[in-house]
Amino acid sequence: MGKHDDFSGREYLYEYPPYSPQDLRRREGTLAAARLMINAALTAPFVGGVSHVEAELVYGQAEQEEIARKMEELAYTRKSWEEVYKYEAVMVREADAIIFLGSRMAGDNAADASCGICGGRPDCSYFYENKKTSYGLVDSTDRRSETTIKGPLCSIRVNDLGFAVGSALWMATRLLVDARPFASVGMAGQLLGYCRYSGFVVGVPVATLAKNPFVDINPDYHLINMGKVMENARKQYITPRTVTTFDYRKWIPKREEGKENGQD
Repeated sequence: MGKHDDFSGREYLYEYPPYSPQDLRRREGTLAAARLMINAALTAPFVGGVSHVEAELVYGQAEQEEIARKMEELAYTRKSWEEVYKYEAVMVREADAIIFLGSRMAGDNAADASCGICGGRPDCSYFYENKKTSYGLVDSTDRRSETTIKGPLCSIRVNDLGFAVGSALWMATRLLVDARPFASVGMAGQLLGYCRYSGFVVGVPVATLAKNPFVDINPDYHLINMGKVMENARKQYITPRTVTTFDYRKWIPKREEGKENGQD
């Protein structure tokens, strides 16, 4: 028998319940799309034609839960972040996969274009004066920082990363998958070691669900979301069953003969 003489099969795909066999088969399509999105990001235009964008693809219930919890941890470090980070943590849980895109050069290898886009003088001095340098190179071994992102960053490199993210999202629209970039997801991922060589990271959750999980968000979304609603529905359904202690064979009401068949 040849290699492909018995090439046949049958697969059932459906998005519910989460992480069921039919849902996992559906998610495989998302992963294929996410990989093509990464390809698009890596082929985006970069200043000087030098690649400095790295990517990681992360998926799985435990992995996404870890990212979401780190976002919730960050939510309480700043009042202005609290609601947004908690809401977007739910989106990470509901996504099929997370793409991380980062710039390896943003924090320690300026483009040296003397542009002043970073807000300093147009000679890159602001970048180098705020870095530890030796032989004209940035020594990035001291990774201590009082801020979530250790700056300053080369804005040209960050702009390049924006082109990469845009290319990934362009591919998502062509493949008809839902995707949205989040700085909050990127910061959480960076703290967890994703795209570890990058000075700045953006997270892009991806999903192929009937309802885009990244838009149309309820107020108090960290409390009013599908996961919480399902948990409470189960509680409301099961609790009355445990309260009723009678044997079901004794308390089921009997229908009068004739009415059981729909006769008056």
